[in-house]
Amino acid sequence: MHITIDEDKCCGAGQCVLVAPEIFDQRDEDGVVVLLNDEPASGQHGAAREAASVCPAAAIGIHM
Repeated sequence: MHITIDEDKCCGAGQCVLVAPEIFDQRDEDGVVVLLNDEPASGQHGAAREAASVCPAAAIGIHM
């Protein structure tokens, strides 16, 4: 799995951080998502998929 982020789409809702804090964080100054791990371990794939699905801006891409 490979994760990508479209920072231009990110609205700073923070749902990804709540679902998968080991993969996502937010910038302090504007709340835009920060990708901590673009190739998470297989045990984190479910959380990464859930984070992408709850993102209100569809800013998270999951690629297999």
